[in-house]
Amino acid sequence: MRRKSRSISPRRRKSRSPITRHHKSRSPTPKRYKRQRSRSSSLSPVHKSSSPSLVSIERKNASEKLKKEEEERKRRQQEAELKLIEEETAKRVEEAIQKKVEERLNSEEIKQEIQKRLEEGRRRLNDEVAAQLEKEKEAAILEARQKEEVAKKENEELEKMLEENRKRVEETQRREAMEQQRREEERYRELEELQRQKEEAMKRKKQQEEEERLNQMKLLGKNKLRPKLSFALGSK
Repeated sequence: MRRKSRSISPRRRKSRSPITRHHKSRSPTPKRYKRQRSRSSSLSPVHKSSSPSLVSIERKNASEKLKKEEEERKRRQQEAELKLIEEETAKRVEEAIQKKVEERLNSEEIKQEIQKRLEEGRRRLNDEVAAQLEKEKEAAILEARQKEEVAKKENEELEKMLEENRKRVEETQRREAMEQQRREEERYRELEELQRQKEEAMKRKKQQEEEERLNQMKLLGKNKLRPKLSFALGSK
């Protein structure tokens, strides 16, 4: 209780003021003595005068606290009651709506409307399916044409490539045939030359043999004359 009275005392707050401390900072010892005196002198009368007021304040605070708790309890109770009322109202409204919907659905008019919408839905679905099938059919035809064009183009390119290969093969064969013919003609000329050389050699040989034969005949003719002469000389 003393601490509370100290905090309430205005003299203590005034003694803590930095302005007062600034003016009386020359003599620390008297200041401390004066502070103790002022504290001791100010405590007792404040304590005596504030005790009844503190009790009344506590009672007032307790009363206000009870009042607030009672108000909070009532507020919560009202909120709970309102919540129950809202839930019950919502439940009844939902039941009424459900009942109304069931009655409405069971009516002949609604049944006819539902049947009508079902038929429209089936008709719309059939139209959509037919349109989708037609669209897919056109897409398939277009795809088939594109594939056919691609295949045709590929066949043309293949035929062109085969034609080019055939031409290259024919050109290669023609060149090889010409080369073969050139080699054969060259070989034939070589054979002709060999044949001519052979014939000339044989001709020269015959001519040589004929010359040798003639020479031998000449020699033989001379030899026939010589023995007669020698015989005649021997007989003398």
